[in-house]
Amino acid sequence: MSPIPPSSSAAPSASTAVSATSASTDQNMFLQLLVAQLKNQDPTQPMDSTTFVTQLAQFQQLESTNNMSTSISGIQTDTDQLVTDLNPTGSSPTS
Repeated sequence: MSPIPPSSSAAPSASTAVSATSASTDQNMFLQLLVAQLKNQDPTQPMDSTTFVTQLAQFQQLESTNNMSTSISGIQTDTDQLVTDLNPTGSSPTS
């Protein structure tokens, strides 16, 4: 079985940074919209509790997905570093 070649560290870092920024922006926007919706609802006809719970569940799912993405990026970085440390010359050990 041949080792997995290390990937370029510049490209994943840049895309990860963009993804993290985008995810953070999406998360903040979602919260702002939810709070605005709660502030501006009609007091005589408040939001249905099922709708509110559904929106909170969507937010929790978004946060979990962001955390999972961060964890996977860390694992990928650690794996790339391990491959680089085990094979610093870039040549295949099975020559």
